[in-house]
Amino acid sequence: MNVRLLAPAQAELDEAVEWYNLQSPGLGEVFLAELIRAASRIERHPEAWPVISGAIRRCRLLRFPYALMYVQDGHDILVLALANLHRKPGYWRDRKEAP
Repeated sequence: MNVRLLAPAQAELDEAVEWYNLQSPGLGEVFLAELIRAASRIERHPEAWPVISGAIRRCRLLRFPYALMYVQDGHDILVLALANLHRKPGYWRDRKEAP
């Protein structure tokens, strides 16, 4: 099983890593490592996290106020958003995979 990020989710990841590195050098790498651990947990147990809408599941990061919003796409995991939990809820809901 592979984890793939939609382009907007990748942009959110890049922005978050940059922002955390500006707050404290190296903190962005800590954030990225936490995200990788969460993605690994999802790969091993994709149905372990709660469904929040339709087939969309949410896996919260442990140390940071973010969650991976994802769906199973065949044998892959498609991350729709790296949602900042302090933003307006559901801002990412209209995202779809590009053709």
